[in-house]
Amino acid sequence: MLHWLVQFSDQVQLFNVFRYITFRTGAATMTALLLVFLFGPALINALRVKQGRGQPIRDDGPVSHIVGKQGTPTMGGLMILMGVSVATLLWANLTNAYVWIVLFVTLSYGAIGLYDDYLKVTTRSTDGFPGRIRISLEAAVAMLAVYTLVKIGSEPFSTSLTFPFFKNLIVDLGPLFVLLGGFIIVGAGNAVNLTDGLDGLAIVPVMIAAATFGAITYLVGNKVFADHLQIHFVQGAGELAVICGALVGAGLGFLWFNAPPATIFMGDTGSLALGGALGAIAVAIKHEVVLAIVGGLFVLETISVIVQVVSFKLTGKRVFKMAPLHHHFEQKGWKESTIVIRFWIISIVLAMIGLATLKLR
Repeated sequence: MLHWLVQFSDQVQLFNVFRYITFRTGAATMTALLLVFLFGPALINALRVKQGRGQPIRDDGPVSHIVGKQGTPTMGGLMILMGVSVATLLWANLTNAYVWIVLFVTLSYGAIGLYDDYLKVTTRSTDGFPGRIRISLEAAVAMLAVYTLVKIGSEPFSTSLTFPFFKNLIVDLGPLFVLLGGFIIVGAGNAVNLTDGLDGLAIVPVMIAAATFGAITYLVGNKVFADHLQIHFVQGAGELAVICGALVGAGLGFLWFNAPPATIFMGDTGSLALGGALGAIAVAIKHEVVLAIVGGLFVLETISVIVQVVSFKLTGKRVFKMAPLHHHFEQKGWKESTIVIRFWIISIVLAMIGLATLKLR
């Protein structure tokens, strides 16, 4: 919204600063952070009153969860979505189609997650939204977003899959790219959702991924930098750095309240929205494979669930003591703080590998 002040920069030289994505990204980060800090406590109190006994805890989960996490309210993703949305609307160039597409995915996934959390709280069950219906809605939103991205991009590049480390390796998938892009967004949303099982576990890797993709989007959207690094230039995609900055700021604010012992959980409201946002950004800037590297922790958590389910159905035996992976380490006796911090370290290492793909081509 404030980007429009650039047109008055001839009269007021100070307004020229709104021209720079870097400035607006930093401003979006601080805006989202302050909004969550200011309105977070009131939202937590309201949710605690409304929800009473808080988020239902799995009966088959770790004993420490059943004892220590009962009564903690969920739907904390609302404060993240509030911070991201307001900061983006204030600081992003609202004539940029990429901004609206990513916001559409983020808020739509947030709405799906919110309804899922609502069902869990009101029915006092961990089942929530029927899985097939939820996945169908997520897929519809994702494929609509990808279809729009293809339309505003330049063909055949807009329907192509690019690969890190290889500057000229591009595979044009044609109409099938809509299915692949949709799968990536849905997968990212649910992967973050599976990771969100311990206090602070999901939000920090999300912030690390958002900061990493903030840098990548800026470089991809800048013709000079893109040519220098020999990465594929996507005109207009640099504006998505503002959303990435907002994700980092809102995440920092949320972590203040989600740090152990958490006073609120983000719930599916936050995890689905954050994962969907990362997936949509990766598809928009043609760095889908890099998302699997930077978000490798989310991939590992998802694979652990798939392996556990397949193994149990085929052999009747479990590979892990409990899935997702973080619960396996809990059952092995690791402290929650140990698991969380070590998973953060893994996320940082993966982010550095992801950034290295920009130069190693």
